[in-house]
Amino acid sequence: MSFDPRFQNALDLELGLGATVLQQGVHFCVWAPQAIKVDLILRERALPMAREQEGYFTLDSLDAKAGDLYRYRLDDKVDYPDPCSRYQPEGPHGPSQIVDPHFAWTDGAWRGVSMHGQVVYELHIGCFTPEGIFDAAIERLPHLKDLGVTVIEVMPVAEFPGRWNWGYDSVDLYAPFHGYGDPNAFKRFVDAAHAVGLAVILDVVYNHIGPDGNYLHCFSPDYFTDRYDNEWGEAINFDGPNSKPVREFFIRNACYWIREFHLDGLRLDATQSIHDNGPVHVLAELSQRVRAVAQPKAIILIAENEPQNARQLLPIEAGGAGLDAMWNEDFHHSARVACTGKHEGYFHDHRGRAQEFISAVKRGFLFQGQYYDWQKKPRGAAVTIQPANAFVVFTQNHDQVANTLDGARLHQLTSPGRHRAIVALQLLSPQTPMLFMGEEFSASSPFTFFADHKAALRRAVHKGRKEFISQFPSYATPNAQAKVPDPGDETTFRNCKLNFDERQTNQQAYVYYKELLALRRSDPVIAKQDRFAIDGAVLTEKAFVLRWFDAEVGDRLLLVNLGDEADLHPAPEPLLAPPPDRNWSFNWSSEAPHYGGFGAVNPLKEKGWCLPAESAVFFRAEKTQ
Repeated sequence: MSFDPRFQNALDLELGLGATVLQQGVHFCVWAPQAIKVDLILRERALPMAREQEGYFTLDSLDAKAGDLYRYRLDDKVDYPDPCSRYQPEGPHGPSQIVDPHFAWTDGAWRGVSMHGQVVYELHIGCFTPEGIFDAAIERLPHLKDLGVTVIEVMPVAEFPGRWNWGYDSVDLYAPFHGYGDPNAFKRFVDAAHAVGLAVILDVVYNHIGPDGNYLHCFSPDYFTDRYDNEWGEAINFDGPNSKPVREFFIRNACYWIREFHLDGLRLDATQSIHDNGPVHVLAELSQRVRAVAQPKAIILIAENEPQNARQLLPIEAGGAGLDAMWNEDFHHSARVACTGKHEGYFHDHRGRAQEFISAVKRGFLFQGQYYDWQKKPRGAAVTIQPANAFVVFTQNHDQVANTLDGARLHQLTSPGRHRAIVALQLLSPQTPMLFMGEEFSASSPFTFFADHKAALRRAVHKGRKEFISQFPSYATPNAQAKVPDPGDETTFRNCKLNFDERQTNQQAYVYYKELLALRRSDPVIAKQDRFAIDGAVLTEKAFVLRWFDAEVGDRLLLVNLGDEADLHPAPEPLLAPPPDRNWSFNWSSEAPHYGGFGAVNPLKEKGWCLPAESAVFFRAEKTQ
């Protein structure tokens, strides 16, 4: 993609903000436009900073060095940590630490990733291992590689208050959470991932700032705006008065993660709440800037967008944001309803019928502008040229597992056969599959919301959590509400830690995921991920067929039955007919005994088909002898 001339003035992507280690000394820069005076507090000395244009204050100190602690004093009153601190060793309320960004990288041959062919794995550093640190997570990278994962999506790691948090309450966006390890620890994790052939992307939050430890207000009220609604607090000011430095703060943060930590991309949280009515949307500028700083490496940008606004996936020159992919909540919601039979709460508009899965596979999102009864308004935008890999499909993620009463995972909410069948659809469909940590071995550990806050905020967060899940009538009863875990209780957090010993006790589940991912990778027709070469048909309300067309290699057939046994005698559906001069060869079944199934029985009979209940089967078209 050619570089947009509108962004030429931003070609110098050096951090500039915060504390930058030089060959001699350190350069400090902070934006505080309302301040009359700013002092750098270093080793108990107050060093006056020079006021520059647009409200920036700078200072070059020959005495400062990496490892020193510092703060900024505004107008001789209060000392604050640096908004662009690279490290907060004592948490968000403590002093900032000067960090030398140099690191002995070993990934010089790593060229990055594109969306095609990827399998994403979402994890939370604090729960992925008993230790809950970057260095411990390195030890489990070979497991992910062996499974068939290609991209690790790390939930937010920017500094937050307290000892445990999902990461969406981050307040120091440039500083990795000190409880996970220092910046070099995160770099060791990325470097080790690249060494075994795994990409790493980071979940970043640019739609709000957490409530505790947020000192941006103290440096300038212009960071925020009341012109837009935001369910998590104040919206970020990307388009109002004095918004240019605010845009720079966030865009440079994205560039910082890519450049300084060698990350392979970003997952952008809740982009529907990143508001910008200016001539160039901040997401479009961010997309251009991070790709420029990553060159020659390729990176990927994945959005979470609740209304699934597919326009953000369009190229910038076509009015989009130039993003690569978007989470597909529609697929999840239909899968959840099909597996549980419940469509309460925000599952209201999904029924889990066969037609929904065919449409999701062929067309991406199910709602592309139709009326959405749950929200009483139209939802979504038209999907046009976007490839299948632009739609990230999942049956679990951090939100959807946590939005149950006790953090139950999907395999705990449905039957084993139905769970295997829906996972087969997810992992063999042309879209980009995403797994949530532990699902590959049917982890018994829950994943509930957790956040370690001070007493008053802790009570408010717990109350808010109860109110949120009360949208589900079955969770709104007094008995159910009494069971909602307290996010501030350490037990709530510790219960969410994975037990990797379950890879052995639940080996059938692990083998299932591993072999399905191997099939996805090795089959030349499936691996193309071509949604335009696939068709589907409803066989019963709960059963359907998908057919991949490939005249050279041979067609592929996936039959999924989420209901009772389906006896198709006759079977008046042309997609079930084999191609000329070929026969259907039974290749794989979700009911194989080594997966815990009842037996891999060929459903193709002489006079029709008999689909086993709650199963998926895969066929290849083979030439007749």
